[in-house]
Amino acid sequence: MMSQTLLSDADQVIKNFKPNQKLDDPFRQCFHITPPQGLLNDPNGFVFHQGRYHLFYQWNPFSCDHSNKFWAHLSSDNLVNWQQHNTALAPDASYDKQGCYSGSGFIVDGKLMLFYTGNVKDQDNQRFSTQCLAEYTPENDSFIKLGPAISEQPEGYTSHFRDPKIWQYQGVWYAVVGGQRSSLQGCVLLYCSLELKDWDFLGELAGSQRHGLDDFGFMWECPDFFELDDQDILLCSPQGLEPQGDKYHNRYQAGYFIGKFDYQTKNYQHGDFKELDRGFEFYAPQTTIDNKGRRLMTAWMGMPEEEDQPTVNYGWLHGLTLTRELKYKNSKLYQYPVEELKQLRSDVVTYNDVPVAKGDSFNDISGNCCEIILNLTDINGLCGIRLCQYDDYYIDISYCPETQRLTFDRNNTENQTGIRACQLNSGANLSLQIFIDRSSIECFVNHGEEVFTSRIFPTQLAEGIQIYSQGSCIINKLLKYYLN
Repeated sequence: MMSQTLLSDADQVIKNFKPNQKLDDPFRQCFHITPPQGLLNDPNGFVFHQGRYHLFYQWNPFSCDHSNKFWAHLSSDNLVNWQQHNTALAPDASYDKQGCYSGSGFIVDGKLMLFYTGNVKDQDNQRFSTQCLAEYTPENDSFIKLGPAISEQPEGYTSHFRDPKIWQYQGVWYAVVGGQRSSLQGCVLLYCSLELKDWDFLGELAGSQRHGLDDFGFMWECPDFFELDDQDILLCSPQGLEPQGDKYHNRYQAGYFIGKFDYQTKNYQHGDFKELDRGFEFYAPQTTIDNKGRRLMTAWMGMPEEEDQPTVNYGWLHGLTLTRELKYKNSKLYQYPVEELKQLRSDVVTYNDVPVAKGDSFNDISGNCCEIILNLTDINGLCGIRLCQYDDYYIDISYCPETQRLTFDRNNTENQTGIRACQLNSGANLSLQIFIDRSSIECFVNHGEEVFTSRIFPTQLAEGIQIYSQGSCIINKLLKYYLN
C-alpha cells in the first residue's frame, strides 16, 4: 500500500466511530481513552505545546493484535476532553514498514516533533530497529517523516533497541533507549546530540547486572528519564523479573529508580527498583512536564501478550490510565489523579462518622461509573470495600491493621483471577480514592502512596458497593461522585 492509503484507511476508522456506540458496549469506558476500534497499547509522545496536551498511542486500527503499528494522535486543553486528530504515523516507510514503535514528543523552535522506533523484519524474521524523527505540520494536521536519526544499535547489543525518550539539558539533546545486551540482559542506553541529526552513544544509563542489579530482566522497555524535586528518576518496564513476595507478579513490570545523574561523567547512581502500580494492568508509563511545572504520567492499562479480553468481541482492546501527577515524597514517587478530573464530577452523596460494627456492612451507595473517596479510622480487624458487586461477583479491596497489608482481590469474578498486595505504614487508618469506569478500577491508596489499576469484565450490570468490617471501624468520610 502507498503511504496515503494507509493513513487514509486509519483516518476512516476514526471518522466511522460514533460515540453512541458506547451505549451498546458494556465494557466501553466513559472517561478513559480507548481506541475507536482495534488494539491500543503504549502511550507515546506525551507533550505540552502551545496550550494543549498532545498524547499519542500505539494503535492497530484494523485488528486486535500487535500487527500494523500506527500512532493515533489526541490533544486536550484540560486532560479530560480529548480531541481526535488525523493519524500521526503509519508503517509505510522502508525503515518502519513492520511498525512505528514507541517514542516521545518534544518541541524544537516552536515545532512539535516525534522521536520513535522504526521496526523492520526481513524474510528470516530478523529484526532491524532505527530511531526516527517526524515533524508536525499543523496546516493539514499531519506529520512529515524525516527518517532515521540513529541507524542501528551499538555493538554488543541486540536489535531489541527501541522506545526513545528525549529531553534537552544545557543546550544538548539527550535520549534514553530501551535495550538488550547480546548476553540477553535488559538495559537503558544513553545518547546525546547537538542538532538531532548525529547522535553519540554514551553507554548504559542503567541495566541488569549494573549498580548491584543481578540478572534483572532480559529487556527494559519504554524508558523515561527526568528530574523531580532534585532527584533524577528513571522509569522503565523490565521484562523477565521473577516474583518476590508481593512484588513482580504481572507478566512484565513497570517501575522506577531514584538517584543522581552526573552530566559530566554520565554516571547514574540509583537505589532499588520500585513498582509504580501494584495492580494487574499497568505498563509502559510515559511522562511530560506542563506549563504549571507538573510532572504528569499516563500508562497503558494493559499488558503485553494478554489479549484475551471480552472487548475483542466489540472490536477493540485496551485503554490508557487516567493522567496522574507525580510527586517525590518519603523517598518514593506518589501519584495523584490530576486536579482537572474533578470536572467529571456531578452529583455527590456524602456520609460522615458512620460506625461499622463487627460483621456488619454499609451498602447505601452503588455505581459503575463513579469516584469514591473513603476514609476509614479506628480499624479493628480486617475491613474492606467490595466493588462492582452482583450475586457472588465482586472485586475486594481489604486491609488488615495487624499486618498493615492491603490486598486487591479479583478471584470472585467470572473471567479473571489473582491477588495483588502491598505493605503500608497505615496503622488503624486507611484512605482510598477509587475511580470505577465500567470495565476498570484505579485505586489510589493513602493519598497516592500506592496505586492499584485493574480491568474488570462483569457479564451483567455490576453496581453494588459494600463497605464491611470483620472487627469494627468508622467511616470517617465517604464521598461518592457521579462522573460524566
